[in-house]
Amino acid sequence: MKIILLSGGSGKRLWPLSNDARSKQFLRLLKDPDGNNESMIQRVVRQIKSAKLTDDIVVATGLNQKDAIENQLGSELSVVTEPCRRDTFPAIMLACSYLASKGTAPDEPVIVMPCDSYTAGTYFSVIGKMGQEVAKGTADLVLMGIEPTYPSAKYGYVVPDLVSAKDGVMTVKRFTEKPDVPTAGKLIAEGALWNGGVFAFRLGYLTEIASRICPGFGFEQMRKSYAELPKISFDYAVVEKAASVAVIPYSGEWKDLGTWNTLTDELTEPTHGNVHTEGCEGTYIINELEIPLVCIGGKNLVVAASPDGILVSERKLSENLKHLVDGLGKRPMFEERRWGEYKVIDTQTFNDGFCALTKQTTLRPGCSISYQKHDHRDETWTFIDGEGEIVIDGERRPVKRGDVATIKKGQLHAVRAISSLTFIEVQQGTDLIEEDITRVSYEW
Repeated sequence: MKIILLSGGSGKRLWPLSNDARSKQFLRLLKDPDGNNESMIQRVVRQIKSAKLTDDIVVATGLNQKDAIENQLGSELSVVTEPCRRDTFPAIMLACSYLASKGTAPDEPVIVMPCDSYTAGTYFSVIGKMGQEVAKGTADLVLMGIEPTYPSAKYGYVVPDLVSAKDGVMTVKRFTEKPDVPTAGKLIAEGALWNGGVFAFRLGYLTEIASRICPGFGFEQMRKSYAELPKISFDYAVVEKAASVAVIPYSGEWKDLGTWNTLTDELTEPTHGNVHTEGCEGTYIINELEIPLVCIGGKNLVVAASPDGILVSERKLSENLKHLVDGLGKRPMFEERRWGEYKVIDTQTFNDGFCALTKQTTLRPGCSISYQKHDHRDETWTFIDGEGEIVIDGERRPVKRGDVATIKKGQLHAVRAISSLTFIEVQQGTDLIEEDITRVSYEW
């Protein structure tokens, strides 16, 4: 069995901790069985491995999330990046073409699932059964149906043929996409299930569909022509057109921790970071800033502070957040990268258009930033902790706490950490954007 995890979205409903570079699935706010902090995507991968489903996991994602995935999950799984944003159908086709390029057999069961569902262990037992039913030929496509707990307009519905039920598997009669609440109630009375966004099929089933859309169906060819692929969801392109579809119900815990209201329900501690409280009830506070955050007498609030901004909201009203923060901020102020992380400390734009940006960067031991140059800015790096090496225009030298490096426009430069290495970077110029970068290969 192969598993494809879909990782996308910007998670603006969890602003200011989530942004275009750090979606909700990367927030390390949950606890693993040993009491250590973990993110949603780390939790799902841990659960997959604990259930012994497979060690062969592919993450389908955008290029902007690749570094965060590798930073949190290491190199033990494969990451397939979309050349540009499309939708779930092109993303799944690309991941399947990758599996085919690695020699995966056409009859191998493939599971596609989201990377951020908050579920119990029995969820993964159902996933295992889905793979078994595909291998047996029960149906070309097997879905997971979540047993509804209330009539909801947020989810699509799968209407099964109850008479066909055999060994916990039912054929699908029809689909209804996000009905109004009264219609949802009627569907539930018919035995309808929420569409859980989990699909199982043989690899050959999907590659055959893909070959009709992208003749030749090679991984590299598909990447080159990716922008020309139809921008359509997997549900619309495949699921609702399939002639042979079955569904397996799941009745355990299943939550989307996509809002502060739902996420705080699963936090084991009410405060994270430099937080000081007195007389608070039902209030959760997360502070990613170095400065202290003090809250007195807060009741049923969520307070979150990061370099991107500060949120203070009633927990039950936090679902209204997205429309307020759309368009806020010109750039992410915190990012995880394959080599470590950085946070923006300060930005200034002066009357003559001159800009200055200050950020703190930390490299993990043994990691390095690529050999690169910038056309529109100068940089000054002040090393404040750790040991490493810096190279500027081919000249390499060691660096440690207290050392300073000046990098002019057009100078090639890179840095490598020997121990965990932290430095303050001050950028100065007229166009301080992450895209102002040209990379060149370099062997340390």
